Amino acid sequence: MDRLDNTVRPYAWGSTTAIPALLGTEPTGEPQAEMWMGAHPGAPSRTGRGTLAEVVDADPEKELGAASVAKFGPRLPFLLKLLAAGAPLSLQVHPDLAQARAGYEDEERRGVPLDAPHRNYKDANHKPELICALTEFDGLCGFRAPAETADLLDGLGVASLKPYVDLLRAHPEDAALREVLTAILTADPEEMTRTVTETAAACHRLGGAYAPYADIAHHYPGDPGVLAALLLNHVRLQPGEALHLGAGIPHAYLDGLGVEIMANSDNVLRCGLTPKHVDVPELLRIVRFEAGDPGVLRPEASPDGEEVYETPIDEFRLSRHVLPEGSGSHDLTRPTPQILLCTAGTLRVGEHELTPGQSVFAAAGEKAEVSGTGTLFRATVLA
Repeated sequence: MDRLDNTVRPYAWGSTTAIPALLGTEPTGEPQAEMWMGAHPGAPSRTGRGTLAEVVDADPEKELGAASVAKFGPRLPFLLKLLAAGAPLSLQVHPDLAQARAGYEDEERRGVPLDAPHRNYKDANHKPELICALTEFDGLCGFRAPAETADLLDGLGVASLKPYVDLLRAHPEDAALREVLTAILTADPEEMTRTVTETAAACHRLGGAYAPYADIAHHYPGDPGVLAALLLNHVRLQPGEALHLGAGIPHAYLDGLGVEIMANSDNVLRCGLTPKHVDVPELLRIVRFEAGDPGVLRPEASPDGEEVYETPIDEFRLSRHVLPEGSGSHDLTRPTPQILLCTAGTLRVGEHELTPGQSVFAAAGEKAEVSGTGTLFRATVLA
């Protein structure tokens, strides 16, 4: 079993304190946004045998198991993270697998460089995600019912929002959402800046249900994404609750610390709240214009004490074990690869003692016994 030495990514939106507090280290004053655990080429975990990517490449069937290799290829199909948002992330959607493959092949055929700022598809894979809160965690997920959004916008008393209010009330649901998002993203920039500024002031003045959007506008003054965000459900997760972000669902993380798992991909279509490229036509092709409840997930307990966050995704499976004092030893051996992450207490996994923020990689079929007192998250695959 390999202890993992993981890279922390200093994205500007990251909290300066949340990950250091979990790890028991001093803050540096710089943002610490994500700690990556896995074999992603951008920042593979380090082990005593080289990077985890090198370990897997050297013997995929031994490390991943024959079933995982047959289903997903000779690579670890998921990336596990600690994610600490201190400011809103970009408003975004992800393609499904067919869209990702087609988009990647198209941009390859047209010779768009992989590092081009206007490139949409960095790879041919989809990017479903699951975020599980370790603290209170705020986010946006999926479209609110158009009639409810119309009432919310109307309550701001901003005259330039009236055309959007009328559209939301006059059309069928999917058409209403499509027309309003299109109008927001294609509006005259100067007019949009004025509308966003007035909207932000009204959100700040009214507070309550408008408060999250006032905070978004504080971080992204004048950004059309502020209005796009108002179309979405605001969600506040309590520790242990989770959200599954499927293909085409617009979303953004706003604030809090969580454990995130995703399929290995960098494919993101942005809607706003970012200085990066926004490809409006491609975005509108990928977005699913469906309103609904964001669907907060709570773990389902199994007889052995494992609490599983069920999703329709095979590339990853996230679960946790909350081990009380005196609970003895638990055998977590599986025929698939695993990353085991401690988020509370002190745990022994095999020969390794783990404290919060520390993790190990267990190869397919490798003996994995855990004991101690604390919380352990387990990331694996369904193969």
